Amino acid sequence: MIRWLLIGVLLSGLLTSFVAGATTFKIATLSPDGSSWMKAMRSAAADVHEATQGRVKFKFYPGAVMGDDKVVLRRMRLGALQGAALTAGSLTSAYTDVQLYNLPMVFRDLDEVDYVRKRLDRRLMAGLSANGYEALGFAEVGFAYAMSSVLVTSVADARGLKVWVPDGDPGTQRTAEAFGIAPIPLTIADVLAGLQTGLINAVTIPPIGAVALQWHTQLDYVLDVPLLYVFGTMVITNSSFSKLAEVDQETVRRLVGAALARIDAQSRADHESALAALQQQGLKLVRPGVDELSEWQSSADAATARMLEKGVVTQLGYDELRRYLREYRSGAEMPAE
Repeated sequence: MIRWLLIGVLLSGLLTSFVAGATTFKIATLSPDGSSWMKAMRSAAADVHEATQGRVKFKFYPGAVMGDDKVVLRRMRLGALQGAALTAGSLTSAYTDVQLYNLPMVFRDLDEVDYVRKRLDRRLMAGLSANGYEALGFAEVGFAYAMSSVLVTSVADARGLKVWVPDGDPGTQRTAEAFGIAPIPLTIADVLAGLQTGLINAVTIPPIGAVALQWHTQLDYVLDVPLLYVFGTMVITNSSFSKLAEVDQETVRRLVGAALARIDAQSRADHESALAALQQQGLKLVRPGVDELSEWQSSADAATARMLEKGVVTQLGYDELRRYLREYRSGAEMPAE
């Protein structure tokens, strides 16, 4: 009996030691605590903890307490954080083609987005993995629209605005510059004050972001042109993720990936609701004329051509995206691989 008690004590000690040495991923995000994103992530973290018997834990830092995406990525490089939930455009310095979806006016509507993403998401996630980040899934934020305190319908009008771009998001900054706009980089935390003081008078952001951050209170117009498609991802550095046993890696991919898929689906409905909410709050939805809309598209196409010349995205990646768009637009839809 004593021998069995001793064995039990030893086993208990070993198990306690094993769980005590569990891997904890510290994850930062701009999403505020209590948001649908954070609720889904915390639920997934609890599922992972249970499925791995405590071997994998997540500690979240929501609401930009660790800084904006630029600061967070620096903390990840230093090892102070293991991961982040952030807009994919922030990762362009690691993998340029992650901004293929962000090219200006490349999509006409969300049906095109769905068709392309079913065929290209996997390759973009693999590209991030090959460049230092394990991407656990993508989640839509929505189309970004130009919103301003000054009426704008043409590209020439836009060039006279003081336009915000996220500090540390070179992809968005290059897009603005390609339109002939001199952008003003600011951190997320400084935008509301910038709008209030007149430092900036225009932003390009999905409606859900404008409402959540209360920027809409300083704006009057929404240009009814989907300029950019914005999506987010949750990544963990390869150096941290590779320390997990393969079985735990697969568990994290499966459970966190499923949570991101749910966020992705919910975001579509949230996007439409937020666009309606902006109009209910008094913002005017402004539709450019036919000639002006054509000018926006021509400028977008020229901007994309310049970005390709500079290697902002690869020609190979762009050609693949365009191939899927041609398939969809021609009606020759092909099954996703």
